[in-house]
Amino acid sequence: MRASCDIVKDLLPLYLDGVCSGDSKAAVDEHVASCENCHAELMAMQKEISVNGAGQNLKEADAVINLSRRWRAGMKKSLLKGIGIAILSVAALMLVLHLFMGFRIVY
Repeated sequence: MRASCDIVKDLLPLYLDGVCSGDSKAAVDEHVASCENCHAELMAMQKEISVNGAGQNLKEADAVINLSRRWRAGMKKSLLKGIGIAILSVAALMLVLHLFMGFRIVY
């Protein structure tokens, strides 16, 4: 049975990835051998696709990574500041209670 161009064009991606069945592969091989249009399409699919701006993408990725590191460092710094302020606030409150209200801590 001879496969139509539409069927072969649908199978070409699977054929190139090597995931189609043996029967499908044989049908594509047979069809491409005799059909110039499908053969040309197969050759076009096999060409390497150039990725424009790959260097730009890597620079943007580096920028995001650096921003993430700075954000994490800022979060750690803010956490430590918050803990320090909380400790100082509690200590100041205890001092005020002790000095002005005679509050004593009993162990």
